[in-house]
Amino acid sequence: MLTKGRRVAGRGEDMSAHYAFGPHEDDAIIKHRLLTRTTTTRGEPPLKKLQKKFMSFATEVEKDADNTSDCERLYKAFLQEINTFELPLLKSKAVVDANLREKESFNELQVEIQRQILQAQTDIEDLKKQLEQSKIERQHKEECEAIRKLISSQPPRSETEKLIANLEKEIANLEAESAACTRTLELRKKQFALLLHVVEELQISIEDEQRNIADELRAATEEPKLSIEEGSGGASDAMAVD
Repeated sequence: MLTKGRRVAGRGEDMSAHYAFGPHEDDAIIKHRLLTRTTTTRGEPPLKKLQKKFMSFATEVEKDADNTSDCERLYKAFLQEINTFELPLLKSKAVVDANLREKESFNELQVEIQRQILQAQTDIEDLKKQLEQSKIERQHKEECEAIRKLISSQPPRSETEKLIANLEKEIANLEAESAACTRTLELRKKQFALLLHVVEELQISIEDEQRNIADELRAATEEPKLSIEEGSGGASDAMAVD
């Protein structure tokens, strides 16, 4: 039914493209033909023919003459025309019912398609969330794998503990040596301070001794001068007496 409708619409479009009738005029003509049960513009409409048959029969019945055979003939013709007119109506009714059922099925199909679209959108959002979660999990796995490789590249725990114990022993020995060196250094400082004190005392005593020696030398050099002066003084006195 849908395919036929599309073909008719296609022909209508061709007619509107090649003839003077527009789409609205085509719809009006089709509607008129459906109402008058005509398929072409030529010939008498079936409804008008049925009306003529009825009027002929009614006119013949209203006559006072003895026309039973004519009335019966016109009655049969009227019934035949009614049957002829009823058959397309039944066909049209069947087509309308079929179109209504098809429309309902299309509506149901549209609702189902809309529901599937909404479900697909929901599934897409869920898949996006799952994809993000998968990316995060993959990143965590890669980080864990990198940490595992780093851990596996390190020596075993027993060797590390043994190395730590050895290092602790070496640190203890170095601390002991450092303490011994510190004590030795303190002792050397004290000895050096004492040595400096002794050197200072020696220097002071040497300076005192040098000062004493200088004083003695000065005194020794001053005594001859005094004796000479005294001798020169006595001679001057003798000369003065003479």
